[in-house]
Amino acid sequence: MAHARLEYLGVMRARSLPFDSTQREDHFVLLRDSSWADYERLLEKRGDSAVPRITYLEGLIELMSPSLTHEVIKSTIGCLVEVFCMERDIDFSPCGSWTLKSEETERGAEPDECYVFGDFQDPTVPDLAIEVEWTSGRIDKLAVYEKLGVRELWYWREGRIAPYELRRGRYVLMAKSKALPDIDLVQLAKFIERPPPTTKVMRAYRAALRRTGSRPNRRRAPPK
Repeated sequence: MAHARLEYLGVMRARSLPFDSTQREDHFVLLRDSSWADYERLLEKRGDSAVPRITYLEGLIELMSPSLTHEVIKSTIGCLVEVFCMERDIDFSPCGSWTLKSEETERGAEPDECYVFGDFQDPTVPDLAIEVEWTSGRIDKLAVYEKLGVRELWYWREGRIAPYELRRGRYVLMAKSKALPDIDLVQLAKFIERPPPTTKVMRAYRAALRRTGSRPNRRRAPPK
């Protein structure tokens, strides 16, 4: 990667959550003027390691090492999504930080969490990707995911979840999720910021779901 320009962005401080953490800061660097081959070599060099997470957008590579706080937020969102699906009898498969990439569109990304709903039949992209924006000044993930064809993206930012649906190749901000149309994202966001242990948060969320109404008839997946 002799021709790539490296820009170290260092530590980006963010607001605190109501739980104690000594690792509240994400670290990332940007490599500018990078080729697709540079991106592929970085993926190969990292191997099966979970970090750094690597994003590629038209010659720009972002290497991100998430903080403990970032990881707690994204994992809690995932746990609560799974509680919701279990309570509503929705079949799902968690795919974690699945590496999604397209040389043709010059894009590659690894979601904080992502899911396939219904039968798992060799999917090419997840039905839902989830991104936590814990720092500022990063690559525009909407521009990455929309060209990768991910049908829905949830963006957690400043305590809120914004759902975006892919329509005619562009993301449109929605009032609610299409992948999980019955989920209350305002309610979900309130539980995300509850202090660990996460098992207590999951139990409290499950109890709240059970108070909101009876369990619907079983269905294998939400409508697509």
